[in-house]
Amino acid sequence: MQTPTPSLTRRDTGRDDGRDDGRDVSPTLRRPRADDAPALAELLGHPGVQPWLLQLPFTSEAFWRERLGKTPDVQSGELQLLAFDGDRLLGSAGLHLVGPQARRRHAMALGIGVHPDAQGTGVGTALMSALIQQADDWLGTLRIELTVFADNLRAIRLYERFGFVHEGRLRAYALRSGRYVDCLSMARLHPHPPRWD
Repeated sequence: MQTPTPSLTRRDTGRDDGRDDGRDVSPTLRRPRADDAPALAELLGHPGVQPWLLQLPFTSEAFWRERLGKTPDVQSGELQLLAFDGDRLLGSAGLHLVGPQARRRHAMALGIGVHPDAQGTGVGTALMSALIQQADDWLGTLRIELTVFADNLRAIRLYERFGFVHEGRLRAYALRSGRYVDCLSMARLHPHPPRWD
């Protein structure tokens, strides 16, 4: 288990608009390795992170070690990134294929989780920027889609800043702490799809 580290300094302005509200962190972004499994299990199992994800609690280190130990298919364009401040894992985000269907090759799904102590410090912005750049500049992805709990205002505003729009409300979409909760379906279309000049 990792030794707890002090919370990142940030100014509490009472805003919940997804904008950075304190000291910006310039995280180091990199692909995960198998030895990141303990830190990833801790991050995604954190009580301030896990309820906002569509994952079950108490995912084991062994699960993440096996998953991270697989050689990624870089030709698929999928990208998983971890954000570190020194040795401390602050966030995780991924860009994934939505399925094997040939008619959906133009679309990818996005997911992100940021430690509560790092929210509002630029970590989410750094992760989103890297994934959007991969999708736009290297893959020519036309559509990036995601689902987000309807009451996760900070995440929704972050997505909106990156051009995601609301496409629908998914009623009673997921079970969270013994209650069915609505999610929003959001997507972003490439603002300037690649073309040949």
